[in-house]
Amino acid sequence: MTERVSTEPKSNTSIYLQLGGEAAVHRLVDRFYELMEGLSEARTVRQMHPPSLVGSADSLFKFLSGWFGGPPLFHQERGHPRLRMRHAPFAVSVVERDEWMLCMHQAINEQVDDPSLNAKLQRMFSEMADHMINTDGCRASAATTA
Repeated sequence: MTERVSTEPKSNTSIYLQLGGEAAVHRLVDRFYELMEGLSEARTVRQMHPPSLVGSADSLFKFLSGWFGGPPLFHQERGHPRLRMRHAPFAVSVVERDEWMLCMHQAINEQVDDPSLNAKLQRMFSEMADHMINTDGCRASAATTA
């Protein structure tokens, strides 16, 4: 009996593979942090991070690897991500969420050409970013008060 190979894209193909695997996830993370570092519109969320973004980029890469269906690197190294718990020491309002999403939105648009995958990622990240809000304070950024 011969196995038939479908030329149709598999609906159960992981996001990790759809993106292009490890190298593509690294590119997305690297671009995200380049934008956070360079965009004045992201200064509030950038200030929440340490001076060097190397550790943050490593953590995000490992988290995304597993979240996208690739190797569960973060889980293997640190256990369950527990994102809200890990972000609890930081006051995350709509300002920080919007700045974080500005960077991720642009990084996705630059890295992901497939419209349906792009839309899916935008939706996933938006839902995750909304979930990270842990304060109802809407601190005004310098951009909105200037």
